[in-house]
Amino acid sequence: MRTRKLAVSLLLVTLLVSLLGGCGGGGKSTEGNGQEASASAGPIKLEVSQISWGTNLPADDFIKQKLDSELGISLTQTLVGDQADYENKINVRAASNNLPDLFMVTGKPHLQKLAESGSLLDLTSYLNKMPDYTKYAGDDVLKKGIVSDKQYALPKAGQSVAYTYWIRKDWLDNLKLAPPATVDELLSAAKAFTENDPDQNGKNDTFGLTGNNFQTFDPIFGAYGVTNIYDGSQLSLKDGKVVVSLYEPKMKDALAAIKKFVDAGVVDPEVVSNKGTMAKDKAFQGKVGIINIDWAQMVKDDQVAVWKGANPKAEWIQLAPPKGPDGTQNANSINIGASGGLWAIPKRLEKEPAKLNKILELINYTATPEGGRLVQFGLQDVHHTLDGDQVTITDKGKAEGGYTWLYQFAGRQETEYLKTKFTAQAKSIEFEAGLPRIETLDGFVQSPQGYNAADAGRFIEEEMIKFVYGKNSLDKYDQFISMLESTFNYKNYVDSAVEQLNKLGYGK
Repeated sequence: MRTRKLAVSLLLVTLLVSLLGGCGGGGKSTEGNGQEASASAGPIKLEVSQISWGTNLPADDFIKQKLDSELGISLTQTLVGDQADYENKINVRAASNNLPDLFMVTGKPHLQKLAESGSLLDLTSYLNKMPDYTKYAGDDVLKKGIVSDKQYALPKAGQSVAYTYWIRKDWLDNLKLAPPATVDELLSAAKAFTENDPDQNGKNDTFGLTGNNFQTFDPIFGAYGVTNIYDGSQLSLKDGKVVVSLYEPKMKDALAAIKKFVDAGVVDPEVVSNKGTMAKDKAFQGKVGIINIDWAQMVKDDQVAVWKGANPKAEWIQLAPPKGPDGTQNANSINIGASGGLWAIPKRLEKEPAKLNKILELINYTATPEGGRLVQFGLQDVHHTLDGDQVTITDKGKAEGGYTWLYQFAGRQETEYLKTKFTAQAKSIEFEAGLPRIETLDGFVQSPQGYNAADAGRFIEEEMIKFVYGKNSLDKYDQFISMLESTFNYKNYVDSAVEQLNKLGYGK
């Protein structure tokens, strides 16, 4: 009996020592909000939110499982398919101080709005905790997340470089034409495709040129060394100084050239209202022979099956951007200030250092070679194999890897990633990535007080259409500029933009 009492006493002492030891400095972590969390309580829960564009997470989410295991977290993604719906949801959560732990903003205006409301954490002092990410992204990328001289967002590295004219080679062959190399030759080919029965069906049922809205004419603008400001890209560097395409003398020449295409009747009559897949559908159905589009919408296997199914003899090839009168050529503009994504962190997390540190660790890990391969290509020896630095996607990777982009928090090196992921389309990817393009800076700029970018953009859009469709004479272009400056405070925007860009090191 005495032996049993002694054993029980020893057991109680052991338990007591164990409990006391668990309450020591090494057995707990204190959150910044005053709450104590046990070190053995399990992984730290993180909520990430972003736009999914229709992509869903699989039941067997191997990326989440690996990240959770590697980093000691429990990661949950809140996905919204539509951009407008997503932005509304984020704004509602911001108003109630309930933002996700890491979330995507929809663009620089959204970032600016949330930063000015006090909802976001200034990340300037935290960048040194992410050495792999900052090196991977580089200074120019980091500048994309700056508002009022503070780092309010962590931009994703990498930028898609795509889009050029694609043309029906079989139609060229039928009409004994060479691929057009200049703006004038492009117009001649478009006329032939409209008037000379290129599909040889005996009907007058084809047009020369289509695309989605004014994006259709990007390479024609580029042939005159200006940008299609219709899409908001207007600021660039020329001879070391910031210039505005609207103010460039050759803008009127570009509009006059586009007007020739419209006046000749070779442009899809619905071009200014084309949205979604409308232009592509017309091209695939054999109604038009030239389209401004990107490789992914033309030569991915599923896309080829559609246009080959409609016409087995169809042959689409990429066309270098046409040269202008002085030999200038540009496929379109590329906004180097725009980001593939801007990640923000709520200000409340400065009081939750354990959670904040895990978020920074997560972003940094996806910028390391190991973490980058995981979120880009899946599990090694399951979804991809590695031979030195050479990644090869397996059949399982091709079948299961369609959602992994949702975990590419640090971004990716776009062209090499795409060539690895789509080896059959590598030549088309490389062709478009290598074309000359005007680098614009608009994404770096935040709008000054009193300037409404949406209103000004609508006015510019309306006037561009009028000039090209003959509803207003190009002789009145200067009046258009005066109206833009006086009514929409455009000059104020330009002056502010130049000052901001100079401060960032552009155009000094």
